[in-house]
Amino acid sequence: MIAAAAAAYFLLLFPAVLAAGCYSSIFSFGDSLADTGNILHIVGNRSAGFARLPYGMTYFGRPTGRFSDGRLILDFIGIALSLLLPFPLRKKSILISPAAEALGLPLLPAYLDRRRVGGDFEQGANFAVAGATALDNSFFKERGIRISLTNVSLGVEIRWFRQLLPSLCSSPSDTLQDSLIMMGEIGGNDYINPIFQRRSLEEVKSFVPFVVATISSAITELIELGARTLVVPGITPLGCNSAFLTEFQTQNVDDYDASTGCLNWLNEFSTYHNSLLEAELQTLRGLHPHATIVYADYFAAIISILNNPNQFGFGNDTLVSCCGGGGPYNYNRRLQCGSDGYSLCDEPSRCVIWDGVHMTEAMHRIIAGGLLQGPFASPAIADACGLQSVIHSSTSRMAS
Repeated sequence: MIAAAAAAYFLLLFPAVLAAGCYSSIFSFGDSLADTGNILHIVGNRSAGFARLPYGMTYFGRPTGRFSDGRLILDFIGIALSLLLPFPLRKKSILISPAAEALGLPLLPAYLDRRRVGGDFEQGANFAVAGATALDNSFFKERGIRISLTNVSLGVEIRWFRQLLPSLCSSPSDTLQDSLIMMGEIGGNDYINPIFQRRSLEEVKSFVPFVVATISSAITELIELGARTLVVPGITPLGCNSAFLTEFQTQNVDDYDASTGCLNWLNEFSTYHNSLLEAELQTLRGLHPHATIVYADYFAAIISILNNPNQFGFGNDTLVSCCGGGGPYNYNRRLQCGSDGYSLCDEPSRCVIWDGVHMTEAMHRIIAGGLLQGPFASPAIADACGLQSVIHSSTSRMAS
């Protein structure tokens, strides 16, 4: 079933489904799993590892601010849905990639890249920033927790969106009711920073209700502005990240999942966050029956792939980073991907993990397919905009 969903996504990239209609624009919020370049404008340090090759090596041939070797989940969803847009909505090219150029498919521009895109956000904008937290920085300062990379929070991203909205049209609700809102992933950094700073699990666990409430508040605000379809991802299985596996290595075999090799206690923490988030989304669905709120299960997607790596074209060393600083998981906090002396795998497309925390383009492609068609989203994004029958008939014709 999972393999079929992934295969269906690849078929989506052909023009056979071009005649269908879907969303007129996409607006994205979140952290490094969704950032398409905002961080470069905030940090302003082009010598940072993520601002250098091999980041972007697989697809763009240059670093773009994406924390991967190529495109992200957001990029693949944007491309697939662009294929389903009516022709008039694809009249302009915004940061068009070479492979997509022949089809006229734009990649969603980073909001802080206004100068390069000429302020044209007709087809949407990406407000996600690497390192962003759901909670405001003041929450962590009060507790003596350092937030690395940026002080941008979900509240800041929502504020940017509000500032942009009046320039898009006279009626914000008209824009938003036909838009797809991607709410993250957001929340992971609220936990990653304190965990790396060796705060107790009990303390970090106490943050979860605040993080979920903040995400819920942002969703409510967007719905009140007119949003009708929102995709809300849970956090990834933190115990499967090479960075955590390196930092919290133990000789106790019971600390690891026998099937995946991931750290149980960290994955249990991720499950706790995701269960609270899912429960909150169910409450929001009851409060806003006119809106479609999609839960994107990044956790289940990654675990499914780790349990069946060969089925998806990956090698067996699923927890070893493609790009890093050596060691059993090819991760070294002092010698990270892009730094002088890093080591790089031969085939990123055969790897699950890119740099210790983030995934490869190959992983992003498969997960995006599972969000569009299922089973990694509830409901599937295609269902949310009534495209499932179109996709099914198109992919069936192509398969035959």
